[in-house]
Amino acid sequence: MKPPLRLLHLEDDPVDAELITTTLIEGGIPCQSQLVDTRQAFVAALKEGRMDLILADYSIPGFDGMTALTLARQHCPDVPFLFVSATIGEELAIDAMHQGATDYVLKQRLGRLVPSVQRALRELDNQAERKRAEEALRQSEKQFRQSQKMEAVGRLAGGIAHDFNNLLTVIMGYSQVLLTELGPQHPLRGKIEETLKAGERAATLIRQLLTFSSKQSLDPKILSLNTAVMSLETMLRRLIGDDIRLVSKLDPMNGRLRADQAQLEQILVNLVVNARDAMPKGGTLTIETAQVELTRSPVYYLTPLLPGPYVRLAVSDTGCGMDRKTQSHIFEPFFTTKEEGKGSGLGLSTIFGIVTQCGGAIDVTSRVGHGTRFDLYFPRVESEVIPTAPAQPLGQPQGGTEAILLVEDEHSVRVLVRDELRKLGYRVIEAKNGIEACLMATQRAGSFQLLLTDVVMPGMAGRELAQHLSVINPDLRTLFISGYMDDVGIMAGLEEGTSSFLQKPFTPEVLARAVRDLLDANAPSNRAGASPSTSSKAPR
Repeated sequence: MKPPLRLLHLEDDPVDAELITTTLIEGGIPCQSQLVDTRQAFVAALKEGRMDLILADYSIPGFDGMTALTLARQHCPDVPFLFVSATIGEELAIDAMHQGATDYVLKQRLGRLVPSVQRALRELDNQAERKRAEEALRQSEKQFRQSQKMEAVGRLAGGIAHDFNNLLTVIMGYSQVLLTELGPQHPLRGKIEETLKAGERAATLIRQLLTFSSKQSLDPKILSLNTAVMSLETMLRRLIGDDIRLVSKLDPMNGRLRADQAQLEQILVNLVVNARDAMPKGGTLTIETAQVELTRSPVYYLTPLLPGPYVRLAVSDTGCGMDRKTQSHIFEPFFTTKEEGKGSGLGLSTIFGIVTQCGGAIDVTSRVGHGTRFDLYFPRVESEVIPTAPAQPLGQPQGGTEAILLVEDEHSVRVLVRDELRKLGYRVIEAKNGIEACLMATQRAGSFQLLLTDVVMPGMAGRELAQHLSVINPDLRTLFISGYMDDVGIMAGLEEGTSSFLQKPFTPEVLARAVRDLLDANAPSNRAGASPSTSSKAPR
Protein backbone atom coordinates (compact mmCIF):
# COMPACT_ATOMS: atom_id res chain seq x y z
CA MET A 1 0.00 0.00 0.00
CA LYS A 2 1.40 3.36 -1.07
CA PRO A 3 1.81 6.08 1.58
CA PRO A 4 -0.60 9.04 1.38
CA LEU A 5 0.24 11.81 -1.05
CA ARG A 6 1.91 14.72 0.74
CA LEU A 7 0.08 17.79 -0.52
CA LEU A 8 1.11 21.44 -0.06
CA HIS A 9 -2.03 23.49 -0.66
CA LEU A 10 -1.90 27.29 -1.07
CA GLU A 11 -5.53 28.34 -0.48
CA ASP A 12 -7.20 31.07 1.59
CA ASP A 13 -10.72 29.56 1.51
CA PRO A 14 -11.03 26.62 3.99
CA VAL A 15 -14.26 25.42 2.34
CA ASP A 16 -12.62 25.18 -1.09
CA ALA A 17 -9.58 23.49 0.49
CA GLU A 18 -11.79 20.87 2.15
CA LEU A 19 -13.68 20.26 -1.10
CA ILE A 20 -10.45 19.78 -3.08
CA THR A 21 -9.03 17.34 -0.53
CA THR A 22 -12.28 15.36 -0.48
CA THR A 23 -12.33 15.22 -4.29
CA LEU A 24 -8.84 13.70 -4.32
CA ILE A 25 -9.61 11.11 -1.63
CA GLU A 26 -12.88 10.08 -3.29
CA GLY A 27 -10.98 9.79 -6.58
CA GLY A 28 -8.64 7.18 -5.09
CA ILE A 29 -5.76 9.51 -4.17
CA PRO A 30 -5.30 9.41 -0.36
CA CYS A 31 -3.48 12.53 0.76
CA GLN A 32 -2.22 14.47 3.73
CA SER A 33 -2.76 18.17 3.08
CA GLN A 34 -0.70 21.02 4.52
CA LEU A 35 -2.79 24.16 4.09
CA VAL A 36 -1.05 27.57 3.89
CA ASP A 37 -2.50 30.98 2.97
CA THR A 38 0.44 33.43 3.22
CA ARG A 39 3.69 33.91 1.37
CA GLN A 40 5.72 33.40 4.56
CA ALA A 41 4.07 30.05 5.36
CA PHE A 42 4.34 28.94 1.72
CA VAL A 43 8.09 29.66 1.54
CA ALA A 44 8.70 27.94 4.90
CA ALA A 45 6.92 24.82 3.64
CA LEU A 46 8.91 24.88 0.40
CA LYS A 47 12.17 25.02 2.33
CA GLU A 48 11.15 21.98 4.37
CA GLY A 49 10.62 20.14 1.09
CA ARG A 50 8.18 17.60 2.50
CA MET A 51 5.66 17.48 -0.32
CA ASP A 52 4.86 15.37 -3.38
CA LEU A 53 2.49 17.83 -5.03
CA ILE A 54 1.71 21.56 -4.87
CA LEU A 55 -1.80 22.94 -5.47
CA ALA A 56 -2.28 26.71 -5.52
CA ASP A 57 -5.08 29.18 -5.94
CA TYR A 58 -4.15 31.89 -8.42
CA SER A 59 -5.50 34.77 -6.36
CA ILE A 60 -4.41 35.05 -2.73
CA PRO A 61 -4.67 38.42 -0.90
CA GLY A 62 -1.23 40.01 -0.95
CA PHE A 63 0.32 37.04 -2.79
CA ASP A 64 -0.34 36.22 -6.45
CA GLY A 65 -0.14 32.78 -8.03
CA MET A 66 2.68 33.54 -10.51
CA THR A 67 4.95 34.58 -7.65
CA ALA A 68 4.08 31.34 -5.87
CA LEU A 69 4.96 29.39 -9.03
CA THR A 70 8.31 31.19 -9.32
CA LEU A 71 9.16 30.43 -5.68
CA ALA A 72 8.13 26.78 -6.07
CA ARG A 73 10.34 26.34 -9.13
CA GLN A 74 13.28 27.86 -7.25
CA HIS A 75 12.98 25.67 -4.15
CA CYS A 76 11.38 22.45 -5.48
CA PRO A 77 11.84 22.35 -9.27
CA ASP A 78 10.86 18.67 -9.59
CA VAL A 79 7.59 18.80 -7.60
CA PRO A 80 4.44 19.03 -9.79
CA PHE A 81 2.62 22.39 -9.45
CA LEU A 82 -1.07 22.69 -10.34
CA PHE A 83 -3.24 25.81 -10.26
CA VAL A 84 -6.74 25.17 -8.86
CA SER A 85 -8.53 28.50 -9.17
CA ALA A 86 -11.80 30.10 -10.08
CA THR A 87 -10.25 33.29 -11.42
CA ILE A 88 -7.46 32.16 -13.76
CA GLY A 89 -8.25 32.82 -17.39
CA GLU A 90 -7.09 30.89 -20.42
CA GLU A 91 -4.34 33.35 -21.35
CA LEU A 92 -3.00 33.43 -17.80
CA ALA A 93 -3.18 29.62 -17.61
CA ILE A 94 -1.16 29.23 -20.82
CA ASP A 95 1.39 31.74 -19.54
CA ALA A 96 1.62 29.80 -16.26
CA MET A 97 2.27 26.56 -18.17
CA HIS A 98 5.11 28.29 -20.02
CA GLN A 99 6.53 29.40 -16.67
CA GLY A 100 6.66 25.82 -15.37
CA ALA A 101 3.21 24.96 -14.05
CA THR A 102 2.21 21.33 -14.59
CA ASP A 103 -1.50 21.97 -15.24
CA TYR A 104 -4.43 24.15 -14.24
CA VAL A 105 -7.95 23.17 -13.11
CA LEU A 106 -10.91 25.46 -12.66
CA LYS A 107 -12.75 25.15 -9.36
CA GLN A 108 -15.98 25.04 -11.32
CA ARG A 109 -14.73 21.85 -13.03
CA LEU A 110 -13.10 19.82 -10.24
CA GLY A 111 -13.92 16.65 -12.15
CA ARG A 112 -10.65 17.28 -14.02
CA LEU A 113 -8.62 17.42 -10.79
CA VAL A 114 -8.14 13.68 -10.16
CA PRO A 115 -7.03 12.74 -13.72
CA SER A 116 -4.80 15.82 -13.84
CA VAL A 117 -3.11 14.86 -10.55
CA GLN A 118 -2.79 11.23 -11.67
CA ARG A 119 -1.14 12.34 -14.90
CA ALA A 120 1.24 14.64 -13.01
CA LEU A 121 2.22 11.82 -10.63
CA ARG A 122 2.82 9.42 -13.54
CA GLU A 123 5.06 11.99 -15.19
CA LEU A 124 6.88 12.42 -11.88
CA ASP A 125 7.43 8.65 -11.63
CA ASN A 126 8.62 8.54 -15.24
CA GLN A 127 10.99 11.41 -14.55
CA ALA A 128 12.39 9.62 -11.49
CA GLU A 129 12.82 6.44 -13.51
CA ARG A 130 14.65 8.37 -16.23
CA LYS A 131 16.95 9.86 -13.62
CA ARG A 132 17.66 6.40 -12.20
CA ALA A 133 18.36 5.10 -15.69
CA GLU A 134 20.61 8.07 -16.47
CA GLU A 135 22.50 7.57 -13.20
CA ALA A 136 22.90 3.85 -13.95
CA LEU A 137 24.14 4.78 -17.43
CA ARG A 138 26.63 7.25 -15.94
CA GLN A 139 27.89 4.57 -13.57
CA SER A 140 28.17 2.08 -16.41
CA GLU A 141 30.05 4.62 -18.51
CA LYS A 142 32.34 5.30 -15.58
CA GLN A 143 33.03 1.58 -15.16
CA PHE A 144 33.56 1.28 -18.92
CA ARG A 145 36.03 4.17 -18.98
CA GLN A 146 37.84 2.60 -16.05
CA SER A 147 38.05 -0.74 -17.85
CA GLN A 148 39.26 1.07 -20.98
CA LYS A 149 42.02 2.76 -18.97
CA MET A 150 43.02 -0.57 -17.48
CA GLU A 151 42.98 -2.21 -20.90
CA ALA A 152 45.11 0.59 -22.39
CA VAL A 153 47.64 0.43 -19.56
CA GLY A 154 47.52 -3.36 -19.83
CA ARG A 155 48.49 -3.20 -23.50
CA LEU A 156 51.23 -0.73 -22.63
CA ALA A 157 52.44 -2.92 -19.76
CA GLY A 158 52.43 -6.05 -21.88
CA GLY A 159 54.38 -4.29 -24.60
CA ILE A 160 57.06 -2.83 -22.37
CA ALA A 161 57.31 -5.81 -20.00
CA HIS A 162 59.56 -7.67 -22.43
CA ASP A 163 62.06 -4.81 -22.74
CA PHE A 164 61.97 -4.00 -19.03
CA ASN A 165 62.43 -7.62 -18.03
CA ASN A 166 65.42 -7.95 -20.36
CA LEU A 167 66.98 -4.87 -18.76
CA LEU A 168 66.17 -6.12 -15.27
CA THR A 169 67.68 -9.52 -16.05
CA VAL A 170 70.97 -7.79 -16.87
CA ILE A 171 70.83 -5.35 -13.94
CA MET A 172 69.91 -7.93 -11.33
CA GLY A 173 72.07 -10.63 -12.89
CA TYR A 174 75.31 -8.67 -12.91
CA SER A 175 74.54 -7.19 -9.49
CA GLN A 176 74.31 -10.69 -8.06
CA VAL A 177 77.44 -11.77 -9.92
CA LEU A 178 79.36 -8.87 -8.39
CA LEU A 179 78.03 -9.60 -4.91
CA THR A 180 79.16 -13.21 -5.27
CA GLU A 181 82.65 -12.25 -6.44
CA LEU A 182 83.25 -9.39 -3.99
CA GLY A 183 84.06 -10.09 -0.38
CA PRO A 184 81.65 -9.09 2.42
CA GLN A 185 83.91 -6.17 3.43
CA HIS A 186 84.36 -4.71 -0.03
CA PRO A 187 83.64 -0.93 -0.05
CA LEU A 188 81.41 -1.16 -3.14
CA ARG A 189 79.23 -3.94 -1.80
CA GLY A 190 76.63 -1.60 -0.31
CA LYS A 191 76.20 0.27 -3.59
CA ILE A 192 75.77 -2.96 -5.51
CA GLU A 193 73.18 -4.18 -3.01
CA GLU A 194 71.24 -0.95 -3.53
CA THR A 195 71.39 -1.52 -7.30
CA LEU A 196 69.99 -5.02 -6.81
CA LYS A 197 67.21 -3.68 -4.56
CA ALA A 198 66.30 -1.06 -7.18
CA GLY A 199 66.06 -3.82 -9.77
CA GLU A 200 63.76 -5.82 -7.50
CA ARG A 201 61.56 -2.76 -6.94
CA ALA A 202 61.37 -2.24 -10.69
CA ALA A 203 60.37 -5.88 -11.15
CA THR A 204 57.64 -5.38 -8.53
CA LEU A 205 56.39 -2.30 -10.39
CA ILE A 206 56.11 -4.32 -13.61
CA ARG A 207 54.18 -7.02 -11.76
CA GLN A 208 51.82 -4.36 -10.36
CA LEU A 209 51.20 -2.99 -13.84
CA LEU A 210 50.43 -6.45 -15.12
CA THR A 211 48.30 -7.41 -12.12
CA PHE A 212 45.55 -4.83 -12.51
CA SER A 213 45.67 -5.20 -16.31
CA SER A 214 44.99 -8.95 -15.87
CA LYS A 215 48.22 -9.98 -17.59
CA GLN A 216 50.07 -11.27 -14.53
CA SER A 217 50.03 -15.06 -14.29
CA LEU A 218 48.23 -16.41 -11.22
CA ASP A 219 48.58 -19.50 -9.08
CA PRO A 220 45.17 -19.53 -7.35
CA LYS A 221 44.78 -21.92 -4.42
CA ILE A 222 42.34 -22.39 -1.57
CA LEU A 223 43.67 -20.18 1.21
CA SER A 224 42.76 -19.36 4.79
CA LEU A 225 42.23 -15.62 5.11
CA ASN A 226 43.24 -15.74 8.79
CA THR A 227 46.48 -17.58 7.96
CA ALA A 228 47.39 -15.00 5.34
CA VAL A 229 46.95 -12.19 7.89
CA MET A 230 48.81 -13.96 10.71
CA SER A 231 51.75 -14.93 8.48
CA LEU A 232 52.36 -11.25 7.67
CA GLU A 233 51.67 -9.79 11.10
CA THR A 234 55.31 -9.59 12.23
CA MET A 235 56.38 -7.95 8.99
CA LEU A 236 53.43 -5.53 9.06
CA ARG A 237 54.30 -4.41 12.60
CA ARG A 238 57.81 -3.55 11.44
CA LEU A 239 56.38 -1.81 8.41
CA ILE A 240 54.08 0.56 10.31
CA GLY A 241 56.49 1.50 13.09
CA ASP A 242 56.06 1.91 16.84
CA ASP A 243 53.71 4.91 16.80
CA ILE A 244 50.88 3.00 15.10
CA ARG A 245 48.90 0.36 17.01
CA LEU A 246 48.02 -2.75 14.99
CA VAL A 247 44.80 -4.55 15.96
CA SER A 248 43.76 -7.89 14.42
CA LYS A 249 40.18 -9.13 14.67
CA LEU A 250 40.11 -12.53 13.03
CA ASP A 251 37.08 -14.57 12.05
CA PRO A 252 36.66 -17.49 14.50
CA MET A 253 35.18 -19.58 11.68
CA ASN A 254 38.32 -19.07 9.56
CA GLY A 255 36.77 -18.34 6.15
CA ARG A 256 38.49 -19.56 3.00
CA LEU A 257 38.84 -18.16 -0.51
CA ARG A 258 40.51 -19.03 -3.79
CA ALA A 259 43.34 -16.64 -4.57
CA ASP A 260 47.02 -16.32 -5.35
CA GLN A 261 49.01 -16.33 -2.09
CA ALA A 262 51.55 -13.72 -3.22
CA GLN A 263 48.85 -11.39 -4.51
CA LEU A 264 46.77 -11.71 -1.35
CA GLU A 265 49.85 -10.71 0.63
CA GLN A 266 50.41 -7.83 -1.80
CA ILE A 267 46.89 -6.57 -1.09
CA LEU A 268 47.56 -6.53 2.64
CA VAL A 269 50.92 -4.81 2.31
CA ASN A 270 49.57 -2.13 -0.04
CA LEU A 271 46.60 -1.34 2.20
CA VAL A 272 48.75 -1.25 5.32
CA VAL A 273 51.31 1.06 3.69
CA ASN A 274 48.52 3.43 2.61
CA ALA A 275 47.07 3.37 6.13
CA ARG A 276 50.49 4.07 7.64
CA ASP A 277 51.03 7.04 5.31
CA ALA A 278 47.61 8.40 6.32
CA MET A 279 48.67 8.47 10.00
CA PRO A 280 51.97 10.41 10.10
CA LYS A 281 51.39 11.23 13.79
CA GLY A 282 50.37 7.70 14.75
CA GLY A 283 47.02 6.06 15.29
CA THR A 284 45.31 2.68 15.14
CA LEU A 285 45.30 0.31 12.19
CA THR A 286 42.74 -2.51 12.31
CA ILE A 287 42.67 -5.66 10.18
CA GLU A 288 39.47 -7.71 10.30
CA THR A 289 38.35 -10.94 8.66
CA ALA A 290 34.79 -12.21 8.60
CA GLN A 291 32.26 -14.35 6.77
CA VAL A 292 29.25 -12.40 5.50
CA GLU A 293 26.07 -12.84 3.48
CA LEU A 294 25.89 -10.06 0.90
CA THR A 295 22.49 -8.72 -0.07
CA ARG A 296 23.83 -5.98 -2.34
CA SER A 297 26.86 -5.55 -4.55
CA PRO A 298 29.73 -3.41 -3.21
CA VAL A 299 30.41 -0.11 -4.95
CA TYR A 300 33.63 -0.93 -6.81
CA TYR A 301 33.50 -3.93 -9.15
CA LEU A 302 33.90 -5.10 -12.73
CA THR A 303 30.96 -7.50 -12.47
CA PRO A 304 28.27 -6.91 -9.81
CA LEU A 305 28.38 -9.52 -7.03
CA LEU A 306 25.40 -11.81 -6.67
CA PRO A 307 23.82 -12.14 -3.21
CA GLY A 308 25.36 -14.98 -1.23
CA PRO A 309 28.25 -16.04 1.02
CA TYR A 310 31.54 -14.13 0.93
CA VAL A 311 34.62 -13.64 3.03
CA ARG A 312 35.54 -10.08 3.94
CA LEU A 313 38.94 -8.56 4.55
CA ALA A 314 38.70 -5.10 6.12
CA VAL A 315 41.57 -2.68 6.74
CA SER A 316 40.76 0.56 8.56
CA ASP A 317 42.78 3.42 9.98
CA THR A 318 42.27 6.51 12.11
CA GLY A 319 44.15 8.76 9.73
CA CYS A 320 43.44 11.86 7.67
CA GLY A 321 40.66 10.34 5.54
CA MET A 322 39.60 11.34 2.03
CA ASP A 323 37.07 13.75 0.56
CA ARG A 324 34.53 12.63 -2.06
CA LYS A 325 36.56 13.97 -4.98
CA THR A 326 39.62 11.96 -3.96
CA GLN A 327 37.53 8.82 -3.39
CA SER A 328 36.15 9.05 -6.93
CA HIS A 329 39.66 8.60 -8.37
CA ILE A 330 41.41 6.21 -5.97
CA PHE A 331 41.31 3.12 -8.21
CA GLU A 332 42.43 4.94 -11.34
CA PRO A 333 45.89 3.91 -12.62
CA PHE A 334 48.64 6.34 -11.58
CA PHE A 335 46.35 8.49 -9.41
CA THR A 336 48.10 9.35 -6.15
CA THR A 337 47.86 11.97 -3.43
CA LYS A 338 51.42 11.36 -2.30
CA GLU A 339 54.35 13.61 -3.02
CA GLU A 340 56.28 13.15 -6.23
CA GLY A 341 58.63 10.19 -5.97
CA LYS A 342 56.78 8.69 -2.98
CA GLY A 343 54.05 6.81 -4.79
CA SER A 344 53.52 5.25 -8.21
CA GLY A 345 49.72 5.50 -8.09
CA LEU A 346 49.46 1.77 -8.75
CA GLY A 347 48.86 0.42 -5.24
CA LEU A 348 45.06 0.67 -5.20
CA SER A 349 44.80 -0.07 -8.93
CA THR A 350 46.71 -3.27 -8.24
CA ILE A 351 44.36 -4.14 -5.37
CA PHE A 352 41.33 -3.53 -7.59
CA GLY A 353 42.81 -5.76 -10.27
CA ILE A 354 43.58 -8.60 -7.87
CA VAL A 355 40.21 -8.48 -6.10
CA THR A 356 38.20 -8.40 -9.33
CA GLN A 357 40.30 -11.20 -10.85
CA CYS A 358 39.28 -13.28 -7.84
CA GLY A 359 35.61 -12.51 -8.55
CA GLY A 360 35.33 -9.98 -5.72
CA ALA A 361 34.50 -6.33 -5.17
CA ILE A 362 35.35 -3.45 -2.81
CA ASP A 363 33.59 -0.93 -0.57
CA VAL A 364 35.37 2.20 0.68
CA THR A 365 34.25 4.37 3.61
CA SER A 366 36.16 7.53 4.44
CA ARG A 367 35.68 10.93 6.11
CA VAL A 368 38.17 13.75 6.24
CA GLY A 369 39.76 13.70 9.67
CA HIS A 370 38.10 10.43 10.68
CA GLY A 371 40.06 7.77 8.79
CA THR A 372 39.39 5.29 6.00
CA ARG A 373 38.07 1.75 5.80
CA PHE A 374 38.48 -0.68 2.88
CA ASP A 375 36.15 -3.71 2.78
CA LEU A 376 37.26 -6.36 0.30
CA TYR A 377 34.81 -9.16 -0.53
CA PHE A 378 35.83 -12.52 -2.04
CA PRO A 379 33.60 -15.50 -2.92
CA ARG A 380 33.68 -17.96 -0.02
CA VAL A 381 34.74 -21.56 -0.70
CA GLU A 382 33.95 -24.57 1.46
CA SER A 383 36.89 -26.78 0.43
CA GLU A 384 39.68 -27.39 2.89
CA VAL A 385 43.07 -25.71 2.57
CA ILE A 386 45.63 -28.04 0.98
CA PRO A 387 48.92 -27.71 2.90
CA THR A 388 52.02 -27.01 0.83
CA ALA A 389 55.36 -28.65 1.41
CA PRO A 390 57.97 -26.34 2.96
CA ALA A 391 60.50 -24.96 0.53
CA GLN A 392 63.85 -26.71 0.58
CA PRO A 393 67.08 -24.69 0.72
CA LEU A 394 68.50 -24.31 -2.76
CA GLY A 395 72.20 -24.75 -2.04
CA GLN A 396 74.91 -24.14 -4.62
CA PRO A 397 73.93 -24.64 -8.29
CA GLN A 398 75.53 -27.61 -10.03
CA GLY A 399 77.27 -27.33 -13.36
CA GLY A 400 77.96 -29.74 -16.18
CA THR A 401 79.78 -30.26 -19.44
CA GLU A 402 76.79 -30.54 -21.79
CA ALA A 403 76.63 -28.48 -24.97
CA ILE A 404 74.02 -25.71 -24.93
CA LEU A 405 72.75 -23.75 -27.91
CA LEU A 406 71.89 -20.28 -26.57
CA VAL A 407 69.55 -18.19 -28.74
CA GLU A 408 68.75 -14.66 -27.50
CA ASP A 409 68.30 -11.53 -29.62
CA GLU A 410 69.09 -9.15 -26.72
CA HIS A 411 72.90 -8.89 -26.71
CA SER A 412 73.36 -7.97 -23.04
CA VAL A 413 71.14 -10.82 -21.84
CA ARG A 414 72.88 -13.27 -24.16
CA VAL A 415 76.33 -12.30 -22.88
CA LEU A 416 75.26 -12.59 -19.23
CA VAL A 417 73.69 -16.03 -19.74
CA ARG A 418 76.62 -17.28 -21.82
CA ASP A 419 79.27 -16.23 -19.31
CA GLU A 420 77.42 -17.58 -16.27
CA LEU A 421 76.76 -20.96 -17.87
CA ARG A 422 80.37 -21.25 -19.01
CA LYS A 423 81.50 -20.59 -15.44
CA LEU A 424 79.63 -23.74 -14.49
CA GLY A 425 81.44 -25.80 -17.15
CA TYR A 426 78.86 -25.93 -19.91
CA ARG A 427 79.89 -25.65 -23.55
CA VAL A 428 77.84 -22.73 -24.84
CA ILE A 429 77.33 -21.87 -28.50
CA GLU A 430 75.43 -18.64 -29.00
CA ALA A 431 73.20 -17.30 -31.76
CA LYS A 432 71.45 -13.96 -31.95
CA ASN A 433 68.25 -15.18 -33.65
CA GLY A 434 66.36 -18.28 -34.63
CA ILE A 435 67.52 -18.43 -38.25
CA GLU A 436 71.20 -18.27 -37.26
CA ALA A 437 70.62 -20.94 -34.61
CA CYS A 438 68.84 -23.16 -37.12
CA LEU A 439 71.83 -23.00 -39.48
CA MET A 440 74.26 -23.83 -36.65
CA ALA A 441 72.22 -26.78 -35.46
CA THR A 442 71.81 -28.15 -38.97
CA GLN A 443 75.57 -28.19 -39.40
CA ARG A 444 76.10 -29.82 -35.96
CA ALA A 445 73.19 -32.23 -35.80
CA GLY A 446 73.02 -34.05 -32.50
CA SER A 447 75.87 -32.15 -30.84
CA PHE A 448 73.66 -30.13 -28.47
CA GLN A 449 71.94 -31.48 -25.38
CA LEU A 450 69.96 -28.32 -24.58
CA LEU A 451 68.37 -25.49 -26.54
CA LEU A 452 68.09 -22.32 -24.42
CA THR A 453 66.00 -19.87 -26.43
CA ASP A 454 63.99 -16.70 -26.09
CA VAL A 455 60.37 -17.15 -27.13
CA VAL A 456 59.85 -13.95 -29.14
CA MET A 457 62.55 -13.13 -31.68
CA PRO A 458 62.57 -11.52 -35.14
CA GLY A 459 62.49 -13.87 -38.11
CA MET A 460 61.92 -17.18 -36.33
CA ALA A 461 60.26 -17.48 -32.93
CA GLY A 462 61.62 -19.77 -30.21
CA ARG A 463 58.74 -22.24 -30.44
CA GLU A 464 59.18 -22.63 -34.18
CA LEU A 465 62.94 -23.08 -33.73
CA ALA A 466 62.43 -25.77 -31.10
CA GLN A 467 60.00 -27.67 -33.33
CA HIS A 468 62.46 -27.57 -36.22
CA LEU A 469 65.43 -28.72 -34.13
CA SER A 470 63.43 -31.52 -32.51
CA VAL A 471 63.18 -33.12 -35.96
CA ILE A 472 66.98 -33.05 -36.29
CA ASN A 473 67.61 -34.12 -32.67
CA PRO A 474 64.60 -35.79 -30.97
CA ASP A 475 66.50 -35.98 -27.62
CA LEU A 476 67.11 -32.22 -27.47
CA ARG A 477 65.88 -30.54 -24.29
CA THR A 478 64.47 -27.01 -24.60
CA LEU A 479 64.40 -24.25 -21.99
CA PHE A 480 62.27 -21.29 -23.11
CA ILE A 481 62.89 -17.85 -21.61
CA SER A 482 60.80 -14.72 -22.13
CA GLY A 483 60.09 -11.25 -20.83
CA TYR A 484 56.51 -11.29 -22.13
CA MET A 485 54.03 -12.23 -19.43
CA ASP A 486 51.65 -13.64 -22.05
CA ASP A 487 54.24 -16.27 -22.90
CA VAL A 488 53.67 -17.92 -19.52
CA GLY A 489 50.85 -19.72 -21.32
CA ILE A 490 53.45 -21.65 -23.31
CA MET A 491 53.82 -23.93 -20.28
CA ALA A 492 50.51 -25.57 -21.14
CA GLY A 493 51.91 -26.99 -24.34
CA LEU A 494 55.30 -28.16 -23.05
CA GLU A 495 56.15 -31.83 -22.75
CA GLU A 496 57.20 -32.62 -19.19
CA GLY A 497 60.83 -33.70 -18.88
CA THR A 498 61.93 -32.42 -22.28
CA SER A 499 61.06 -28.71 -22.12
CA SER A 500 60.51 -25.99 -19.55
CA PHE A 501 59.91 -22.25 -19.23
CA LEU A 502 61.73 -19.53 -17.25
CA GLN A 503 60.24 -16.08 -16.82
CA LYS A 504 62.47 -12.99 -16.98
CA PRO A 505 63.86 -11.35 -14.95
CA PHE A 506 65.84 -14.20 -13.41
CA THR A 507 69.11 -14.44 -11.54
CA PRO A 508 72.09 -16.59 -12.61
CA GLU A 509 71.38 -19.04 -9.76
CA VAL A 510 67.78 -19.56 -10.86
CA LEU A 511 68.91 -20.03 -14.46
CA ALA A 512 71.59 -22.55 -13.45
CA ARG A 513 69.11 -24.67 -11.52
CA ALA A 514 66.52 -24.55 -14.31
CA VAL A 515 69.16 -25.76 -16.78
CA ARG A 516 70.42 -28.52 -14.49
CA ASP A 517 66.91 -29.69 -13.58
CA LEU A 518 65.88 -29.95 -17.22
CA LEU A 519 69.04 -31.81 -18.25
CA ASP A 520 68.62 -34.25 -15.36
CA ALA A 521 64.89 -34.83 -15.88
CA ASN A 522 64.33 -38.46 -16.96
CA ALA A 523 67.91 -38.48 -18.22
CA PRO A 524 69.65 -41.81 -19.07
CA SER A 525 72.25 -42.77 -16.50
CA ASN A 526 74.91 -43.22 -19.18
CA ARG A 527 74.38 -39.89 -20.91
CA ALA A 528 77.30 -39.40 -23.32
CA GLY A 529 79.50 -36.46 -22.62
CA ALA A 530 77.53 -35.37 -19.57
CA SER A 531 78.55 -35.28 -15.95
CA PRO A 532 75.92 -33.60 -13.75
CA SER A 533 78.15 -33.38 -10.71
CA THR A 534 81.24 -32.01 -12.39
CA SER A 535 82.38 -28.51 -11.62
CA SER A 536 85.16 -28.27 -14.20
CA LYS A 537 85.00 -25.33 -16.56
CA ALA A 538 85.06 -25.56 -20.31
CA PRO A 539 87.36 -23.19 -22.23
CA ARG A 540 85.78 -19.95 -23.31
